Amino acid sequence: HVQLVESGGGSVQVGGSLRLSCVASGDTISRYCMGWFRQVPDKAREGVAAIDSDGATVYADSVKGRFTISKDNDKNTLYLQMDSLKPEDTAMYFCAAARLIYSQFLLHINEYNFWGQGTQVTVS
Repeated sequence: HVQLVESGGGSVQVGGSLRLSCVASGDTISRYCMGWFRQVPDKAREGVAAIDSDGATVYADSVKGRFTISKDNDKNTLYLQMDSLKPEDTAMYFCAAARLIYSQFLLHINEYNFWGQGTQVTVS
């Protein structure tokens, strides 16, 4: 099984940038579809961005043009570059992995079975 550890969260001003990292261990992420999700208290976790094993990406409409998902298979690390941050981007961000997901379901939370503990992002 793959284990995931996120980092890079913090507090940033509106319009600023952050880069989140998710380091994997126990298996190579090149085998997996990987995603970033976020959650605020009392709301459901939502998909932000995902990348499949071939490198194809998908984004939630709310972050298109501002966020970029990428991965470095050699470093076994997933990234989320977040630019032009807004207060509504404030959330706990989680990375997740799954071996096989059909492309139309890459942002569906139920498709993922490995999760990190999350990293908090606060935009104000």
